[in-house]
Amino acid sequence: MPLPDNLYVGTVSWSKPDWVNGLYPADLKPAEFLETYSRHFRAVEIDSTFYRIPSSSMVTGWRDRTPKGFVFAAKVPKMITHEKLLNQEVLSRFLKNMELLREKLGPLLFQFPYFNKNAFPSRDQFDNLLRPFLSSLPKEFRFAIEILNKNWISGDFLELLREHSIGFALLAQTWMPGIDTLTKALNLVTGDFCYVRFMGDRKSLESKTQKFDRIIEDKTADMTLWANELKRIVSDGTRTYAFFSNYYAGYGPGSAKLFEDLWEKA
Repeated sequence: MPLPDNLYVGTVSWSKPDWVNGLYPADLKPAEFLETYSRHFRAVEIDSTFYRIPSSSMVTGWRDRTPKGFVFAAKVPKMITHEKLLNQEVLSRFLKNMELLREKLGPLLFQFPYFNKNAFPSRDQFDNLLRPFLSSLPKEFRFAIEILNKNWISGDFLELLREHSIGFALLAQTWMPGIDTLTKALNLVTGDFCYVRFMGDRKSLESKTQKFDRIIEDKTADMTLWANELKRIVSDGTRTYAFFSNYYAGYGPGSAKLFEDLWEKA
């Protein structure tokens, strides 16, 4: 059975050399990776935009090399989330280029760092900065927010996002609450979409391998749990994105394919 039309499964990035001889044929040129990737998955999360704003020609190239219906999610540049916190001018430049993706543009992710008490003594102080910023965001784009401090996850924070139709990014990560714990306590859908990132434990994976071309950790039980919880969201008609990092189990494409298989069986 095919996946539901409103479920988009993919990986974090497509340009991984380790995927040659796996997802990509041995003789495939890097410039052809994206086109080949798009034959296997309907969406991708762009990682490179976290480090720099892509040129307009680069963005139109992504658009033109992928089929109709393909979706690009993307990280907002770290200059906005880490360096010049919530800088409007940088965001405007980023959005100007990203909108060239047209109907292929999916959610844009604000990936904030772990704000400790030296950065913000309380979440209220962060909220005071965030609230007017959210109000200023252009409505024609979809945005999601990722926070790494699990103590900041609460009903009032999710309600703040919901007021502005901003997605709350769900994380499958070692130190974050499990999806079953969260769904029992909170309404996790805060926008007209759901955004899920399967990130795992990078430090643990890198202690086991330096080549990410195969699954080395069995995450079947974890994925099955996520699939069962996400089915409730997808069945409500919510467009849902699920992206897999190499660091989740060792091989992003393999994890994504396994999730698709488990979804069909769950």
